[in-house]
Amino acid sequence: MYLSDIHTHSIASGHGTTCTISDMAKAASRKGLKLLGITDHGPGTLAAGTSSYFRSLTYAPKKRFGIELLFGVELNILDIDGHLDLNDELLGELDYAIASMHAQNYNSGTIAENTSAYLNAMTHPCVKVLGHCDNPAFPVDYETLAVGAKENGVIFEINEASLAPYGYRGDTRANNREILKYCMKYEIPIVLSSDSHGAKHVGDFTCAAEFVHEAMFPEKMILNNDIPRLKMILSER
Repeated sequence: MYLSDIHTHSIASGHGTTCTISDMAKAASRKGLKLLGITDHGPGTLAAGTSSYFRSLTYAPKKRFGIELLFGVELNILDIDGHLDLNDELLGELDYAIASMHAQNYNSGTIAENTSAYLNAMTHPCVKVLGHCDNPAFPVDYETLAVGAKENGVIFEINEASLAPYGYRGDTRANNREILKYCMKYEIPIVLSSDSHGAKHVGDFTCAAEFVHEAMFPEKMILNNDIPRLKMILSER
């Protein structure tokens, strides 16, 4: 059983879910989680959170239904220079940021171009997690990415929605094996994330956990149960 899930989405992300942050916290409590991260999509995503929404999170309660809450954002990487879709002032008020590529905002290029985009994005001090960089639609050089992540204090996620039968990214297993290989080589911890849009899959790491265990990835390098260390990494600037 894992105790934290730091990549989840509420109604503010659009995508059809009607779950509020309170709904998400209730679901996390039922699952036995201790820490829940709400990371709604940045304003570059159609119908997602506006700047005003992210500004208001500063005043939101940080504990609900016995669950500690962190408020972050899943940013859109916009170009090869690693520009992101939320300004520095607002990012500085949030607990952390995940940087991801989505076809709506980023036109996939060559392996070198996509890798550069991630590398440039992760130099932002608020970016702490690379979101679903297993996506075959955005091919990258995983060893170069791992070296950059190590230098910048950024971690990789193993994304449940990429590996589950309901996922839409295609077969991501080979890319996830590459991620785990280089995380072991460079001693980079990972986090399992549900990427749940709404409450249904909060805290569900069924496929992700099975995958990392089959790969014999060291449990001590999975941060979901080491909440103090996870929070320290997310807060470092």
